[in-house]
Amino acid sequence: MSTMKVILLLSLLLLCHGKPYKPINIMELMKIHDIMQRDNGSDEDDDDDNDDVDDELDNFITDCPFGCQCLKRVVQCSDLGLVTVPRDIPADTLMIDLQNNDIAEIKEDDFKKLSNLYISKIHPKAFQNTEKLRLLYLSYNLLTQIPENLPKNILELRIHDNKISRIQKDAFKGLQSLHVLEMSANPIANSGIALGAFNDMATLYLRIAEAKLTAVPKDLPSSLTELHLDYNKIAKVEVEDFIRYKHLLRLGLGFNQIKFVENGSLSYVPKVREIHLDNNKLKTIPPGLNTLKYLQVVYLHANSITSVGVNDFCPTRTKVKKAMYSGISLFANPVKYWQIQPATFRCASGPRSLQLGNFRRK
Repeated sequence: MSTMKVILLLSLLLLCHGKPYKPINIMELMKIHDIMQRDNGSDEDDDDDNDDVDDELDNFITDCPFGCQCLKRVVQCSDLGLVTVPRDIPADTLMIDLQNNDIAEIKEDDFKKLSNLYISKIHPKAFQNTEKLRLLYLSYNLLTQIPENLPKNILELRIHDNKISRIQKDAFKGLQSLHVLEMSANPIANSGIALGAFNDMATLYLRIAEAKLTAVPKDLPSSLTELHLDYNKIAKVEVEDFIRYKHLLRLGLGFNQIKFVENGSLSYVPKVREIHLDNNKLKTIPPGLNTLKYLQVVYLHANSITSVGVNDFCPTRTKVKKAMYSGISLFANPVKYWQIQPATFRCASGPRSLQLGNFRRK
């Protein structure tokens, strides 16, 4: 058989394996042809000459699931409208991406052969024997509840943009190594968070934005250093809201319906560095900001604040140590800025740290 016929045959075979169209590398096909034609009893001296060829062929995968893209041990199957997990995933796969599909159920044997999986963006139920799993992304699907038996060694779990309305008891039990938990854009209400949902788990970053929360959840992990609850329907902040979260460094409550912050609420987050309360319905500066000695950034723009007191941001006693503000935003409020006393911002790092502006009625 002529060399050109072999090349043509190999090209057709590659296309039949369902990989998305890519320009055919003739030189690569020629190297494959040379390997196929190599005599099994060739001298060992030829081995060194073919090392480079073998290295380049490591990237060449012929058993890729239909419609997916495969490179080395990475399988990319996102944005395909899949309703089930593809079959025939290579057994040595380290990473598989199944984001933005319509997969509503993952069967236990779907990933039974994938013992080497390292990074995954799929349902974890089949990874009971996996020890290297660190990142688990289940976003943009149709899941209605938190998957059971989540791997205990994951560092990051993203499950946003699903249909989850209830977080069952012990849903995250045993996740002591988790750093990031992203649950936004799910129809979760306060009544949908079962008591004990976060038992025996720890996480540093938690975001439940674009949900149906009407109050700050009171049963979240006490290990939190970042809590983001923006784009909800929270109406007020109460004293007991932050009792559990003494390690909090960043607090995001922007784009809610908060009308007031109860006095003493912020005293339970003494280490907080950054607070977002923009785009709410506040009429006054939240009490207690001047007692937070580490606070450096506070966003209060787009509220209904009409006045600012001289001690609202800075300690009343000059000897009290306070980190300098690097950002205070008060624009888009009906406050008359010319009536604010200059000493109000005495603990700001400079004029550039202040964002003031004219109030314009919509």
